[in-house]
Amino acid sequence: MLFAVQMTVNLPSDMDPEVRAATLAAEKEYARKLQHAGEWLHLWRCAGRYANLSVFDVADNDRLNDILWGLPLFPCMDVTVTPLAQHPSAL
Repeated sequence: MLFAVQMTVNLPSDMDPEVRAATLAAEKEYARKLQHAGEWLHLWRCAGRYANLSVFDVADNDRLNDILWGLPLFPCMDVTVTPLAQHPSAL
């Protein structure tokens, strides 16, 4: 199943710099693991914002939920999920 997911990150301004650095490193590693596994197909920065638009290809809603809740930055994110369907004019 394909899903478009928009994630906007809102890190607390008083976040400890060491915690911030460790969380960002863990987030990067987690994303790379999912990209290499073929579940996180696309990861695009939304220009001018601390946000991304991603496309996931996962078995079902539960798997996407597990992935999102596993993101180290998830507690600091606003997330919007859009299920995708094949467009009849797509090649």
